[in-house]
Amino acid sequence: MKLSVVIPCYNEKDTIREIVKRVNALNINKEIIIVDNVSYDGTREILKELVSQYANLRVFFHRKHKGKGAALRTGFKYVDGDVVVVQDADLEYSPQEFNKLLKQIDNGAMIVYGSRIKGRNKMMYFQYYLGNILVSLIANILYLPLVTDVLTCYKMFRKEVLDSINLRCFGFEFCTEFTAKVRKKGYKICEVPIKYNPRSYEEGKKIKKKDGVIAIWSLLKYRFVD
Repeated sequence: MKLSVVIPCYNEKDTIREIVKRVNALNINKEIIIVDNVSYDGTREILKELVSQYANLRVFFHRKHKGKGAALRTGFKYVDGDVVVVQDADLEYSPQEFNKLLKQIDNGAMIVYGSRIKGRNKMMYFQYYLGNILVSLIANILYLPLVTDVLTCYKMFRKEVLDSINLRCFGFEFCTEFTAKVRKKGYKICEVPIKYNPRSYEEGKKIKKKDGVIAIWSLLKYRFVD
């Protein structure tokens, strides 16, 4: 089984080398796909160097800044693996946790979320924690995925799941759109606890309060439309 690790990237010059190193170090049959969303801090130059260092790495560059969801949709077009996982370009999430998710896939799961809530991790911003709880609650009411952490980055799924839905997201609403559409297809979502090391906005955290509003709107919208 081959794992496709898709990494959306925007202005992550301080962490991109390390996260690629950590993903590559995993003893897993894998490919790494990075989509740069028009970084201007030197990340693009670093990515051009990394391509020559890692044989299993492919990098795609957007010409216009479109958002995390758009970067993921680009990356998904090029996956060759049997299983796909989303990885952020910072160091909040540890690729060592992939094995927990893969174990559930090996046991027959189609979709697995890594839950920061079940992992009992600290949250740097209390309002962000409450926002995540609210979004997850609304998702559970509307779609019954019965998960604790809809907004987690770590979503792992078999490629056939990806092929069965049509994503339209541009920003952070990828999480809610994906959840809504796979549940409408009847897929069950499994969860496993994961470790999480939150960073501050000064360190480069990008999600904003408005993204929570957009996430809730997408949950409501996709309940009634495709």
